[in-house]
Amino acid sequence: MKYNFDEVVDRMGTNSIKWDGMDRVYSRDDILPLWVADMDFKAPKPVIDALIDRAKHGIYGYSFRPDSYYEAIVDWIHKRHGWKIEKDWIEFSPGIVPAINIAVMTYTEPGDKIIVQNPVYYPFFSAVENNNRELLYNQLRLKDGKYFIDFDDLEKKIKSGAKMLILCSPSNPTGRVWTKDELERLGKLCTDNNVLIVSDEIHSDIVYKEHKHIPIASISRELLNNTITCMAPSKTFNIAGLSTSEIIIPNKKLRKKFNKEIERIHVGMTNVFGIEALEAAYREGEEWLDQLLIYLQENVDFIKEYIANNIPKIEVVDPEGTYLIWLDCRGLGMNNRQLKRFMIEEAKVGLNDGPVFRQGGEGFQRINIGCPRSILKEGLERIEKAVKKL
Repeated sequence: MKYNFDEVVDRMGTNSIKWDGMDRVYSRDDILPLWVADMDFKAPKPVIDALIDRAKHGIYGYSFRPDSYYEAIVDWIHKRHGWKIEKDWIEFSPGIVPAINIAVMTYTEPGDKIIVQNPVYYPFFSAVENNNRELLYNQLRLKDGKYFIDFDDLEKKIKSGAKMLILCSPSNPTGRVWTKDELERLGKLCTDNNVLIVSDEIHSDIVYKEHKHIPIASISRELLNNTITCMAPSKTFNIAGLSTSEIIIPNKKLRKKFNKEIERIHVGMTNVFGIEALEAAYREGEEWLDQLLIYLQENVDFIKEYIANNIPKIEVVDPEGTYLIWLDCRGLGMNNRQLKRFMIEEAKVGLNDGPVFRQGGEGFQRINIGCPRSILKEGLERIEKAVKKL
Protein backbone atom coordinates (compact mmCIF):
# COMPACT_ATOMS: atom_id res chain seq x y z
CA MET A 1 0.00 0.00 0.00
CA LYS A 2 0.98 3.63 -0.41
CA TYR A 3 1.68 5.48 2.84
CA ASN A 4 1.09 9.22 3.23
CA PHE A 5 3.98 10.72 5.19
CA ASP A 6 2.70 14.22 4.45
CA GLU A 7 -0.27 13.62 6.77
CA VAL A 8 -0.11 15.84 9.85
CA VAL A 9 -1.27 13.89 12.89
CA ASP A 10 -2.22 15.94 15.97
CA ARG A 11 -0.21 14.49 18.85
CA MET A 12 -1.28 17.04 21.46
CA GLY A 13 -3.13 15.50 24.39
CA THR A 14 -1.49 12.09 23.99
CA ASN A 15 1.07 12.58 26.79
CA SER A 16 3.72 12.96 24.10
CA ILE A 17 7.06 14.03 25.55
CA LYS A 18 7.82 15.72 22.25
CA TRP A 19 4.59 17.71 21.94
CA ASP A 20 2.95 17.82 25.38
CA GLY A 21 6.22 18.27 27.26
CA MET A 22 7.23 21.61 25.76
CA ASP A 23 6.24 23.65 28.80
CA ARG A 24 8.52 21.63 31.05
CA VAL A 25 11.45 21.65 28.63
CA TYR A 26 11.25 25.12 27.09
CA SER A 27 9.12 26.99 29.66
CA ARG A 28 6.70 28.10 26.94
CA ASP A 29 4.01 26.48 24.80
CA ASP A 30 4.46 28.29 21.47
CA ILE A 31 7.45 26.16 20.44
CA LEU A 32 7.45 23.97 17.33
CA PRO A 33 9.04 20.73 18.60
CA LEU A 34 11.72 19.25 16.37
CA TRP A 35 13.77 17.60 19.06
CA VAL A 36 12.96 14.22 20.70
CA ALA A 37 14.01 11.30 18.50
CA ASP A 38 10.62 9.92 17.67
CA MET A 39 8.83 10.59 14.40
CA ASP A 40 5.50 12.28 13.69
CA PHE A 41 4.40 9.47 11.37
CA LYS A 42 1.88 6.74 12.11
CA ALA A 43 3.40 3.28 12.52
CA PRO A 44 2.96 0.76 9.67
CA LYS A 45 -0.62 -0.48 9.21
CA PRO A 46 0.31 -4.11 10.04
CA VAL A 47 1.65 -2.90 13.40
CA ILE A 48 -1.49 -0.90 14.15
CA ASP A 49 -3.70 -3.81 13.13
CA ALA A 50 -1.73 -6.26 15.29
CA LEU A 51 -2.05 -3.99 18.33
CA ILE A 52 -5.79 -3.49 17.78
CA ASP A 53 -6.33 -7.22 17.42
CA ARG A 54 -4.43 -7.91 20.64
CA ALA A 55 -6.23 -5.11 22.47
CA LYS A 56 -9.61 -6.63 21.57
CA HIS A 57 -8.77 -9.71 23.63
CA GLY A 58 -9.28 -7.62 26.73
CA ILE A 59 -6.77 -9.29 29.04
CA TYR A 60 -3.22 -7.95 29.16
CA GLY A 61 -1.51 -10.11 31.75
CA TYR A 62 2.10 -11.19 32.11
CA SER A 63 3.48 -12.60 28.88
CA PHE A 64 6.51 -14.55 27.69
CA ARG A 65 8.31 -14.11 24.39
CA PRO A 66 7.32 -16.87 21.92
CA ASP A 67 9.63 -18.49 19.39
CA SER A 68 8.04 -16.39 16.66
CA TYR A 69 9.32 -13.24 18.41
CA TYR A 70 12.92 -14.42 18.21
CA GLU A 71 12.49 -15.75 14.67
CA ALA A 72 11.25 -12.33 13.54
CA ILE A 73 14.39 -10.68 14.92
CA VAL A 74 16.71 -13.28 13.37
CA ASP A 75 15.03 -13.00 9.96
CA TRP A 76 14.97 -9.18 9.96
CA ILE A 77 18.63 -8.74 10.85
CA HIS A 78 19.66 -11.28 8.23
CA LYS A 79 17.52 -9.71 5.53
CA ARG A 80 18.38 -6.06 6.19
CA HIS A 81 21.99 -6.39 7.33
CA GLY A 82 23.23 -9.75 6.06
CA TRP A 83 24.08 -10.92 9.58
CA LYS A 84 22.92 -14.40 10.52
CA ILE A 85 22.43 -14.44 14.26
CA GLU A 86 21.12 -17.25 16.46
CA LYS A 87 18.03 -17.19 18.62
CA ASP A 88 20.03 -18.03 21.75
CA TRP A 89 22.12 -14.88 21.34
CA ILE A 90 19.14 -12.59 21.92
CA GLU A 91 18.41 -11.02 25.28
CA PHE A 92 15.55 -8.64 26.08
CA SER A 93 15.75 -5.08 27.36
CA PRO A 94 12.97 -2.51 27.76
CA GLY A 95 15.21 -0.07 25.87
CA ILE A 96 18.71 0.60 24.58
CA VAL A 97 19.59 3.07 27.34
CA PRO A 98 18.68 0.57 30.09
CA ALA A 99 20.74 -2.06 28.23
CA ILE A 100 23.79 0.22 28.11
CA ASN A 101 23.47 0.91 31.83
CA ILE A 102 23.10 -2.81 32.52
CA ALA A 103 26.20 -3.52 30.41
CA VAL A 104 28.18 -0.92 32.36
CA MET A 105 27.08 -2.45 35.67
CA THR A 106 27.66 -6.01 34.48
CA TYR A 107 31.04 -5.82 32.78
CA THR A 108 32.88 -3.04 34.60
CA GLU A 109 33.60 -1.98 38.17
CA PRO A 110 33.39 1.44 39.86
CA GLY A 111 36.37 3.51 38.78
CA ASP A 112 36.87 1.66 35.48
CA LYS A 113 37.49 3.75 32.38
CA ILE A 114 34.88 3.78 29.60
CA ILE A 115 35.33 5.48 26.22
CA VAL A 116 32.65 7.46 24.39
CA GLN A 117 33.02 9.21 21.04
CA ASN A 118 31.55 12.68 21.44
CA PRO A 119 29.59 14.54 20.30
CA VAL A 120 27.26 11.65 20.98
CA TYR A 121 23.88 10.67 22.35
CA TYR A 122 23.91 12.17 25.83
CA PRO A 123 22.56 9.20 27.88
CA PHE A 124 25.93 7.55 27.22
CA PHE A 125 27.49 10.02 29.64
CA SER A 126 25.03 9.35 32.45
CA ALA A 127 25.40 5.58 31.96
CA VAL A 128 29.09 6.01 32.79
CA GLU A 129 29.00 8.79 35.36
CA ASN A 130 25.91 7.70 37.31
CA ASN A 131 27.48 4.27 37.76
CA ASN A 132 30.70 5.78 39.13
CA ARG A 133 32.90 4.88 36.18
CA GLU A 134 35.48 7.20 34.63
CA LEU A 135 34.51 8.82 31.34
CA LEU A 136 37.13 9.02 28.58
CA TYR A 137 36.38 11.22 25.56
CA ASN A 138 37.51 10.18 22.09
CA GLN A 139 36.19 13.25 20.28
CA LEU A 140 35.15 12.84 16.66
CA ARG A 141 36.85 15.19 14.19
CA LEU A 142 34.92 17.32 11.71
CA LYS A 143 36.71 17.73 8.39
CA ASP A 144 35.17 19.15 5.21
CA GLY A 145 31.68 18.70 6.58
CA LYS A 146 32.14 15.07 7.64
CA TYR A 147 33.00 13.41 10.95
CA PHE A 148 35.83 10.94 11.41
CA ILE A 149 37.20 8.86 14.28
CA ASP A 150 40.44 10.17 15.76
CA PHE A 151 42.26 6.85 15.85
CA ASP A 152 45.49 8.22 17.32
CA ASP A 153 43.59 9.58 20.29
CA LEU A 154 41.49 6.42 20.50
CA GLU A 155 44.58 4.25 20.76
CA LYS A 156 45.93 6.44 23.57
CA LYS A 157 42.65 6.22 25.47
CA ILE A 158 42.43 2.46 25.00
CA LYS A 159 45.99 1.93 26.19
CA SER A 160 45.39 4.10 29.24
CA GLY A 161 43.50 1.17 30.72
CA ALA A 162 39.98 1.47 29.31
CA LYS A 163 37.66 -1.48 29.92
CA MET A 164 34.79 -0.62 27.58
CA LEU A 165 33.92 1.48 24.52
CA ILE A 166 30.35 2.57 23.84
CA LEU A 167 29.96 2.85 20.08
CA CYS A 168 27.15 4.78 18.39
CA SER A 169 26.57 3.21 14.98
CA PRO A 170 25.13 4.98 13.02
CA SER A 171 26.33 8.03 14.90
CA ASN A 172 23.83 10.28 16.68
CA PRO A 173 23.94 13.29 16.27
CA THR A 174 26.56 13.44 13.48
CA GLY A 175 24.73 11.11 11.09
CA ARG A 176 27.84 9.12 10.16
CA VAL A 177 27.44 5.54 8.98
CA TRP A 178 30.78 3.94 9.76
CA THR A 179 32.54 2.07 6.96
CA LYS A 180 33.83 -1.48 7.27
CA ASP A 181 37.42 -0.19 7.30
CA GLU A 182 36.65 2.18 10.17
CA LEU A 183 34.86 -0.50 12.16
CA GLU A 184 37.62 -3.05 11.55
CA ARG A 185 40.28 -0.61 12.75
CA LEU A 186 38.29 0.35 15.84
CA GLY A 187 37.45 -3.28 16.52
CA LYS A 188 41.04 -4.45 16.29
CA LEU A 189 42.19 -1.80 18.76
CA CYS A 190 39.53 -3.00 21.19
CA THR A 191 40.06 -6.75 20.80
CA ASP A 192 43.87 -6.41 20.95
CA ASN A 193 43.57 -4.55 24.25
CA ASN A 194 40.66 -6.42 25.89
CA VAL A 195 38.23 -3.51 25.60
CA LEU A 196 34.60 -4.65 25.42
CA ILE A 197 32.45 -2.96 22.76
CA VAL A 198 28.86 -2.00 23.52
CA SER A 199 27.40 -0.99 20.17
CA ASP A 200 24.23 1.10 20.05
CA GLU A 201 22.80 0.27 16.62
CA ILE A 202 19.26 1.50 17.18
CA HIS A 203 19.38 3.64 14.00
CA SER A 204 20.77 0.80 11.87
CA ASP A 205 17.69 0.60 9.64
CA ILE A 206 17.65 4.34 8.86
CA VAL A 207 20.49 4.60 6.33
CA TYR A 208 20.47 6.61 3.12
CA LYS A 209 21.38 5.66 -0.43
CA GLU A 210 25.02 4.83 -1.18
CA HIS A 211 25.63 3.91 2.46
CA LYS A 212 25.30 0.59 4.29
CA HIS A 213 25.10 -0.22 7.96
CA ILE A 214 27.47 -2.97 9.05
CA PRO A 215 26.94 -4.51 12.50
CA ILE A 216 30.42 -4.41 13.99
CA ALA A 217 29.96 -7.86 15.54
CA SER A 218 29.41 -9.35 12.08
CA ILE A 219 32.90 -8.47 10.84
CA SER A 220 34.95 -11.19 12.51
CA ARG A 221 34.76 -13.98 15.08
CA GLU A 222 36.90 -11.91 17.44
CA LEU A 223 34.42 -9.02 17.30
CA LEU A 224 31.47 -11.40 17.51
CA ASN A 225 32.73 -12.54 20.90
CA ASN A 226 33.70 -9.05 22.08
CA THR A 227 30.57 -7.04 21.27
CA ILE A 228 27.23 -6.38 22.91
CA THR A 229 24.95 -5.24 20.05
CA CYS A 230 21.87 -3.18 20.92
CA MET A 231 19.07 -3.02 18.35
CA ALA A 232 15.34 -2.33 18.36
CA PRO A 233 12.36 -1.69 16.07
CA SER A 234 11.59 1.47 18.04
CA LYS A 235 13.27 4.15 15.91
CA THR A 236 12.73 2.27 12.65
CA PHE A 237 8.95 1.90 12.98
CA ASN A 238 8.21 4.74 15.44
CA ILE A 239 7.16 2.47 18.32
CA ALA A 240 9.58 3.63 21.03
CA GLY A 241 6.76 3.89 23.58
CA LEU A 242 6.34 0.11 23.55
CA SER A 243 9.73 -0.38 25.26
CA THR A 244 11.00 -3.46 23.45
CA SER A 245 14.63 -3.92 22.38
CA GLU A 246 16.82 -6.85 21.38
CA ILE A 247 20.33 -7.18 22.83
CA ILE A 248 22.51 -9.56 20.85
CA ILE A 249 25.29 -11.28 22.82
CA PRO A 250 26.93 -14.21 20.98
CA ASN A 251 29.51 -14.78 23.74
CA LYS A 252 27.85 -17.27 26.09
CA LYS A 253 29.79 -16.14 29.17
CA LEU A 254 28.96 -12.46 28.55
CA ARG A 255 25.34 -13.34 27.80
CA LYS A 256 24.96 -15.27 31.04
CA LYS A 257 26.28 -12.31 33.04
CA PHE A 258 23.95 -9.87 31.27
CA ASN A 259 20.92 -12.10 31.86
CA LYS A 260 21.84 -12.46 35.53
CA GLU A 261 21.83 -8.66 35.93
CA ILE A 262 18.50 -8.39 34.07
CA GLU A 263 17.03 -10.89 36.54
CA ARG A 264 18.63 -9.17 39.54
CA ILE A 265 16.99 -5.83 38.80
CA HIS A 266 13.84 -7.50 37.45
CA VAL A 267 13.40 -5.68 34.12
CA GLY A 268 13.09 -8.73 31.88
CA MET A 269 9.29 -8.85 31.76
CA THR A 270 8.01 -8.16 28.25
CA ASN A 271 5.45 -5.53 27.32
CA VAL A 272 2.55 -7.55 25.90
CA PHE A 273 2.02 -5.03 23.11
CA GLY A 274 5.74 -4.78 22.45
CA ILE A 275 5.77 -8.45 21.42
CA GLU A 276 2.96 -7.93 18.92
CA ALA A 277 4.44 -4.73 17.51
CA LEU A 278 7.94 -6.14 17.06
CA GLU A 279 6.71 -9.22 15.22
CA ALA A 280 4.37 -7.26 12.96
CA ALA A 281 7.02 -4.63 12.21
CA TYR A 282 9.76 -7.08 11.37
CA ARG A 283 7.45 -9.43 9.46
CA GLU A 284 5.29 -6.94 7.56
CA GLY A 285 6.78 -3.47 7.98
CA GLU A 286 9.39 -3.45 5.23
CA GLU A 287 7.14 -1.85 2.61
CA TRP A 288 6.47 1.05 5.01
CA LEU A 289 10.16 1.40 5.84
CA ASP A 290 11.23 1.49 2.20
CA GLN A 291 8.76 4.32 1.55
CA LEU A 292 9.85 6.10 4.73
CA LEU A 293 13.49 6.09 3.64
CA ILE A 294 12.56 7.76 0.36
CA TYR A 295 10.57 10.42 2.22
CA LEU A 296 13.35 11.04 4.73
CA GLN A 297 15.89 11.39 1.92
CA GLU A 298 13.62 14.01 0.35
CA ASN A 299 13.48 15.80 3.72
CA VAL A 300 17.29 15.74 3.83
CA ASP A 301 17.46 17.24 0.35
CA PHE A 302 14.82 19.81 1.29
CA ILE A 303 16.57 21.03 4.44
CA LYS A 304 19.95 21.22 2.69
CA GLU A 305 18.53 23.29 -0.17
CA TYR A 306 16.41 25.50 2.08
CA ILE A 307 19.23 26.38 4.44
CA ALA A 308 21.76 26.92 1.64
CA ASN A 309 19.37 29.33 -0.12
CA ASN A 310 17.83 31.11 2.86
CA ILE A 311 20.01 30.72 5.98
CA PRO A 312 23.57 30.40 4.62
CA LYS A 313 25.14 31.22 8.00
CA ILE A 314 23.97 27.78 9.14
CA GLU A 315 25.52 24.68 7.59
CA VAL A 316 23.98 21.20 7.38
CA VAL A 317 26.21 18.25 8.24
CA ASP A 318 25.03 15.91 5.48
CA PRO A 319 23.69 12.76 7.19
CA GLU A 320 24.45 9.26 5.98
CA GLY A 321 21.94 7.77 8.40
CA THR A 322 19.35 8.56 11.13
CA TYR A 323 16.53 11.11 10.84
CA LEU A 324 18.47 13.54 13.02
CA ILE A 325 20.47 16.33 11.38
CA TRP A 326 23.37 18.17 12.98
CA LEU A 327 23.27 21.89 12.24
CA ASP A 328 26.48 23.93 12.41
CA CYS A 329 25.28 27.30 13.70
CA ARG A 330 28.70 28.76 14.49
CA GLY A 331 28.33 31.18 11.57
CA LEU A 332 25.67 33.03 13.58
CA GLY A 333 28.42 34.27 15.88
CA MET A 334 26.69 33.36 19.14
CA ASN A 335 27.97 31.66 22.25
CA ASN A 336 26.20 28.55 23.51
CA ARG A 337 23.86 30.38 25.85
CA GLN A 338 22.92 32.94 23.21
CA LEU A 339 22.28 30.27 20.56
CA LYS A 340 20.07 28.22 22.83
CA ARG A 341 18.07 31.31 23.81
CA PHE A 342 17.83 32.44 20.19
CA MET A 343 16.31 29.18 18.97
CA ILE A 344 13.78 29.07 21.80
CA GLU A 345 12.82 32.70 22.29
CA GLU A 346 13.36 34.23 18.86
CA ALA A 347 12.89 31.38 16.38
CA LYS A 348 10.46 29.53 18.66
CA VAL A 349 11.67 26.09 17.60
CA GLY A 350 12.52 23.25 19.93
CA LEU A 351 15.84 21.69 18.92
CA ASN A 352 18.41 19.70 20.88
CA ASP A 353 21.12 22.01 22.17
CA GLY A 354 24.58 21.01 20.95
CA PRO A 355 26.46 21.22 24.26
CA VAL A 356 24.37 18.39 25.77
CA PHE A 357 26.29 16.10 23.40
CA ARG A 358 29.46 17.34 25.19
CA GLN A 359 32.73 18.47 23.61
CA GLY A 360 32.32 19.12 19.91
CA GLY A 361 28.70 20.17 20.35
CA GLU A 362 29.44 23.85 20.95
CA GLY A 363 27.70 26.03 18.37
CA PHE A 364 25.57 23.15 17.03
CA GLN A 365 21.90 22.23 17.20
CA ARG A 366 20.21 18.89 16.39
CA ILE A 367 16.99 18.89 14.40
CA ASN A 368 14.61 15.96 13.91
CA ILE A 369 13.42 15.68 10.29
CA GLY A 370 11.16 12.68 10.99
CA CYS A 371 8.05 14.73 10.37
CA PRO A 372 5.76 15.85 7.53
CA ARG A 373 7.56 18.30 5.23
CA SER A 374 5.07 21.03 6.09
CA ILE A 375 6.17 20.92 9.73
CA LEU A 376 9.85 20.89 8.77
CA LYS A 377 9.25 23.84 6.42
CA GLU A 378 7.52 25.81 9.18
CA GLY A 379 10.44 25.20 11.52
CA LEU A 380 12.96 26.38 8.95
CA GLU A 381 10.85 29.44 8.12
CA ARG A 382 10.80 30.35 11.82
CA ILE A 383 14.58 30.10 12.00
CA GLU A 384 15.00 32.09 8.78
CA LYS A 385 12.72 34.85 10.01
CA ALA A 386 14.57 35.09 13.32
CA VAL A 387 18.00 35.13 11.64
CA LYS A 388 16.95 37.96 9.32
CA LYS A 389 16.12 40.08 12.36
CA LEU A 390 19.68 39.86 13.68
